[in-house]
Amino acid sequence: MQLKTIVLAVGLMGATALTGCSTIGLSYSTASYNSVVDAGYVIPAVPRMKVPPQYLRQEVNYDGGEAAGTIIVDTKAKYLYYVLGGGKAMRYGIGVGKEGFEWAGTARVAMKREWPTWTPPREMIQRQPVLAKFRDGMDPGITNPLGARALYLFNKGGDTGYRLHGTPEWWSIGKAMSSGCIRLMNQDIIDLYNRAQVGAKVIVR
Repeated sequence: MQLKTIVLAVGLMGATALTGCSTIGLSYSTASYNSVVDAGYVIPAVPRMKVPPQYLRQEVNYDGGEAAGTIIVDTKAKYLYYVLGGGKAMRYGIGVGKEGFEWAGTARVAMKREWPTWTPPREMIQRQPVLAKFRDGMDPGITNPLGARALYLFNKGGDTGYRLHGTPEWWSIGKAMSSGCIRLMNQDIIDLYNRAQVGAKVIVR
């Protein structure tokens, strides 16, 4: 058992080394994933014990050189970091794009929306014609694919089409299942939304 613990710790250290973040000295996550009522919508509780502990929201050490307020997405390790400053970052577990839908680069948060409307891209409707009924937008709600919050990513070419957004599908965190967007548990996207500013730099690796 002791050997397994050591191996797990080494694996976590290796996964975070790529982004200049370290799990050394972090506290166990005390983040709340209880059910909450937000803008009249009931967000279900997340069963913490069923989520791998590394994907729960927690503060970690950070020495990557990016300024406070920067968002770093590590698609391989399935982590999103919000740089706090003072050698710290808030780390969130994420779900990423499935094979063929991956992306990387630098963008900025151009807009933030609470309980956003979701409009499937034309290419998605072509792949899944059943989504045509939402071509003018799907109303906000707990089943909306963007969840409780969305941060819209733009670059020099304009709207990238990619979002940082919420999802009620907590079981998808740590996996590659989306059409390219970065998903967080609804409780986590609300936390990130409250921290991140419009104009924030976003680095996706």
